[in-house]
Amino acid sequence: MDGGNHSVVSEFVFLGLTHSWEIQFLLLVFSSVLYVASMTGNILIVFSVTTDPLLHSPMYFLLANLSFIDLGACSVTSPKMICDLFRRRKVISFGGCITQIFFIHVIGGVEMVLLIGMAFDRYVAICKPLHYLTVMSPRMCILFLAAAWGLSISHSLSQLAFLVNLPFCGPNVLDSFYCDLPQLLRLACTDTSRLQFIVLVNNGFICFGSFFMLFISYVFILFTVWKHSSGRSSKALSTLSAHITVVLLFFGPIMFIYTWPYPSSQMDKFLALSDAVVIPFLNPVIYTFWNKEMKVAIKRIFRSLVIFRQIS
Repeated sequence: MDGGNHSVVSEFVFLGLTHSWEIQFLLLVFSSVLYVASMTGNILIVFSVTTDPLLHSPMYFLLANLSFIDLGACSVTSPKMICDLFRRRKVISFGGCITQIFFIHVIGGVEMVLLIGMAFDRYVAICKPLHYLTVMSPRMCILFLAAAWGLSISHSLSQLAFLVNLPFCGPNVLDSFYCDLPQLLRLACTDTSRLQFIVLVNNGFICFGSFFMLFISYVFILFTVWKHSSGRSSKALSTLSAHITVVLLFFGPIMFIYTWPYPSSQMDKFLALSDAVVIPFLNPVIYTFWNKEMKVAIKRIFRSLVIFRQIS
């Protein structure tokens, strides 16, 4: 590779999800409804945790930040995808493509670290309850948040470093509805097989390492809960069910997309669509459905809004 970027490609063309107008219309309705529902649900969680004093605890602090990052997760690719469903020619500028890649990896990294932080929070709450307030102090919560953003931005910039010296001179067609690093590497006008392998190993190590850490943590926590059969343990098990479900939903598509050595365009599109619009919608549903305090807080907010509207 030569020094400097010799790109002559100024934009990339997406092939999109399908060529059928009927299916595109169904996807337009489906994606639009889920996008609005995702934004509403996650904003509601952030607002509930911020305004309700009863939810000012480490667990809900991390949950509110997870919902905040989910707002970004469903906004990085979904709005453009929905707009592109109206268009015959779906294009994105070179700069827009790089920006998408940057934010996809930042948001994915932050969510990964927050899920680890939430697992640690549940571990301390269930396995070391007497030390919970000492260990999960406000300082610890801020450290988790700072680590999440710092590590994610560093990881994302390191991913973009793979593209710095690559020439792009055509073709410029991506068989997808969004930009991501593995797809872009295959379009470079040079042999990128070694870079593709490095990216596969890098992302695979991060995904599987994080998932394995979470898996071991939740197995240990579930074993501790199983040893204490009580009402309190039943409540802990309900909370853990929500956490484990969200972890599986998050890591399932990511591990397949970034680590599977035999990429399938249609399968990748399906998983990416799920990651972009379905999972950010399911996360707030899962956390409110399995969490009594959150349901009560949301009901209080709605009651307050009704009273305020009646007064005004």
